[in-house]
Amino acid sequence: MDDVEKAILISFDESGAIDSALKSQAVSFCQQIKETPTVCRLCIEKLCFCRLVQVQFWCLQTLHELIRVKYALLSLQEKDFMRKSVFSMCCFEAIDDQNNNAVRILEGGPAFIKNKLAQVFVALVYFEYPLTWSSVFVDFLPHLRKGAVVIDMFCRILNALDDELISLDFPRTSEEMGVAGRVKDAMRQQCITQIVTFWYDVVSMYWNSDPDLCSGVLDSMRRYISWIDIGLIVNDLFIPLLFQLILVDGGSDQLQGAAAGCVLAVVSKRMDHQSKLSILQSLQINRVFGLVTGDGDSELVSKVATLITGYAAEVLQCYKWVNTDDAKGVSLELLNEVLPSVFYAMRNFEVGTTFSIVQFLSCYVATMKSLSPLREKQLRQVGQILEVICARIRYDPIYRDNLDMLDKIGREEEERMAESRKDLFLLLRSVGRVAPDVTQIFIRNSLASSISSMSERNVEEVEASLSLLHALGESLSDEAIKTGSGLLHELVPNLLSTSFPCHSNRLVALVYLETITRYMKFVQENTRYVPMVLAAFLDERGIHHPNFHVSRRASYLFMRVVKLLKAKLVPFIENILQSLQDTVARFTTMNHISNEFSGSEDAIHIFEAIGLLIGMEDLPPEKQSDYLSSLLTPLCHQVEALLINANVLNPEESPVKIANIQQIIMAINALSKGFSERLVTTSRPAIGVMFKKTLDILLQILVVFPKIEPLRNKVTSFIHRMVDTLGASVFPCLPKALGQLLAESEPKEMVGFLVLLNQLICKFNASMHHIVEEVFPAIASRIFRIVSLPSGDGTSSEEIRELQELQKTFYTFLHVITTHDLSSVFLSTKSRGYLDKMMHLLLHSACNHKDILVRKACVQIFIRLIKDWCTRPYGEEKVPGFQRFIIDGFAMNCCFDSALDKSFEFHDANTLILFGEIVLAQKVMYEKFGDDFLAHFVTKCFTSAHCPQDLASQYCQKLQGNDMKALRSFYQSHIENLRFQQNGSLVFK
Repeated sequence: MDDVEKAILISFDESGAIDSALKSQAVSFCQQIKETPTVCRLCIEKLCFCRLVQVQFWCLQTLHELIRVKYALLSLQEKDFMRKSVFSMCCFEAIDDQNNNAVRILEGGPAFIKNKLAQVFVALVYFEYPLTWSSVFVDFLPHLRKGAVVIDMFCRILNALDDELISLDFPRTSEEMGVAGRVKDAMRQQCITQIVTFWYDVVSMYWNSDPDLCSGVLDSMRRYISWIDIGLIVNDLFIPLLFQLILVDGGSDQLQGAAAGCVLAVVSKRMDHQSKLSILQSLQINRVFGLVTGDGDSELVSKVATLITGYAAEVLQCYKWVNTDDAKGVSLELLNEVLPSVFYAMRNFEVGTTFSIVQFLSCYVATMKSLSPLREKQLRQVGQILEVICARIRYDPIYRDNLDMLDKIGREEEERMAESRKDLFLLLRSVGRVAPDVTQIFIRNSLASSISSMSERNVEEVEASLSLLHALGESLSDEAIKTGSGLLHELVPNLLSTSFPCHSNRLVALVYLETITRYMKFVQENTRYVPMVLAAFLDERGIHHPNFHVSRRASYLFMRVVKLLKAKLVPFIENILQSLQDTVARFTTMNHISNEFSGSEDAIHIFEAIGLLIGMEDLPPEKQSDYLSSLLTPLCHQVEALLINANVLNPEESPVKIANIQQIIMAINALSKGFSERLVTTSRPAIGVMFKKTLDILLQILVVFPKIEPLRNKVTSFIHRMVDTLGASVFPCLPKALGQLLAESEPKEMVGFLVLLNQLICKFNASMHHIVEEVFPAIASRIFRIVSLPSGDGTSSEEIRELQELQKTFYTFLHVITTHDLSSVFLSTKSRGYLDKMMHLLLHSACNHKDILVRKACVQIFIRLIKDWCTRPYGEEKVPGFQRFIIDGFAMNCCFDSALDKSFEFHDANTLILFGEIVLAQKVMYEKFGDDFLAHFVTKCFTSAHCPQDLASQYCQKLQGNDMKALRSFYQSHIENLRFQQNGSLVFK
């Protein structure tokens, strides 16, 4: 070994035994060799005499890089030498005939070396064929007589030519597309006929003795069928040979699959549809139908299934595009012939093949619409399509335990099936539109069949049948479900009355409940089925199901059912509450087990459902009060007990007790959703008293746990709920509630506090004046202490994000105050001290905030304040200095300077809305300040900008008029002209 070979070996070493410094040195040395002028001869020499595959690979890689990057820089002698050398290696000839030790790469060389050599050969073809090296393929063909070694190499070259240049499966540059076209044109004219003859001769001669070689030849041939003359393949020689290979008994699966691939390439070749139909008819594809009933896991069956699918898709395209009735008749006949095999393939083969078949069937079903009314044969095919769908949506029994326990494997399988079912259910929907009666009959029979087996082993069949029924419901309108169109009047009662033996299975139980819920509109119109619905949800099939996932989902679905049926459930309330007693007891009983919090979500849905039931006015008042008291009283007692003992909790108990309180608040909150404001304040005020007492108790949580964020959030959420439920009667509780919430507010909590105040102001308007006046000074003090002027630095820091969110919420708060006639709050004795800071903060944000919607809100705040605090011109100032601040600050900085800035994008929709508010502000300032505003603004915006006097006059006229649209258009044009003037692009004339 010389130094070059040693360096190459070291650079390729992956054992870790070589010192990294030495390896780096070897890599550097090899790179230096690549840059030498004699690297081409060096590589050829090594390929002639060195048997080390690492050295051979490095040399071939270097030659490939040299050709692709520097070929134009090589001399004619170097190009000729490289061409002859590479050609000789590919043809199994020694480059140096005088040396008996010469190496032939094709002799025993590994596949990756031969593939790399083919890649080098194709790189030469790229640059030299057909202009310089015109006879390359013609010269190669005689060498194929040397046998399998050279034939194999030629196939690798053809494959590399397809991969590197011709195939459209890879992105190509325009230059590569041009070269590919030139190469294909030359091959068609010069040698493709001889190559096809070679393919035929080799396959017909060696298919029995060397099937692997013939498989390689056919694989190469398959790649080229798409662009060569189809007559070279579709003839009395080649097509019979291909079918002979496909159908041979006991043959090589690989060879049979390769032959099927070639036939598929013929079928898929683009051409005129009438010509395509003639070819498809001549193939007599029915010869291979029997092969798809073989071993579904074999490569051959998969290839034949793909062939049949492709054939059927092409026949369907022909049917859609041929013009004559005869041609359509032939297409339909071929289609009817192939469809049973397509259906069989879809029922039995894996997803890779199935996906294309689903696409085909969707297209076929769409075509069926033109055949309406469907003939008997098409109706049978609809049934077969439905059988296919049912088979493909069925889970494999080997995953049954995984899916029931929902472990990692089960979750993955459920996700895979959910994705697979999307296309299949879309297909079902299409079938249901084309043949609704057949679809419903199929689903009825499928359900009946799965029920009749009455076996735990029938889980997957039952789940699939129920899933079909559910998917059917998803495709039907609410009106169709209400009226029980078709067979629904039979299907839904059967569903409700059936108790499946495999109901303990998670998947069956879930889809059963989902399906019942989907058809609830039918039950709503047919109330005699209500007891059956309640039984399904309240017994071990639903909320009391042993599987946690089922019981949780059942609770949510039951809540939805209650929302829909509501008044129709009044006669059953007593029974419902009794059935739910054990679930409710987990919350209403002292010291319930803390680890049951994992199921708290379903219990919350149960409380909401109960609230919806007992919150109806259809109940007698006494009953309603008793029901509510029986729930609220024990829950409140638990909270009181926990608050009393809060100081003696040890650190281990504290998180559990806090979580306990949290869940109780959520339960009460959910319960209250069923009670309307009218009921608790007008018709049955005793109910309102209960909720007010509950609110008083829950507010104590803020005193005992003032800094526990989850508890603060839950109490705040309950206050929101009570504002909607109790209405104005909540007022006595508000000072205490707001005071406790404000006491310990950090930025994040302050956001929630301001949102609550916004809700209160929007609901009660001016009635909130006294409360807002009391809390505003504390809010302003807190805000101005923690929020600086907006920096707009875009940092992603969580703390900065919280401050930015607080700032935006504060602007919304100010906006709500001003738009609900409460601006006098800012002028109270306690609040006046913050007025100056607030004005400057608003002005800065109105001019500079990055969020255009915030800027718009700030401008709207100023407009309302101007209207509230300023009288007609020359009237007494309500707020001394405010008018001057508005004219000097707001008018100049916001209404002129900020709009003049290039960041003000007039093509943005939100910016145009902001601009409309800015123009409206000018109109309001003129109405309130008169000539004082006009003189100052015109001087700054027109005179100082050296605008013609008539422009200022036009502005004054439009401002004094009533056409806001004209004023806005004029002012926008003025601003845009000023921008051009600043850039030296326009001079006013």
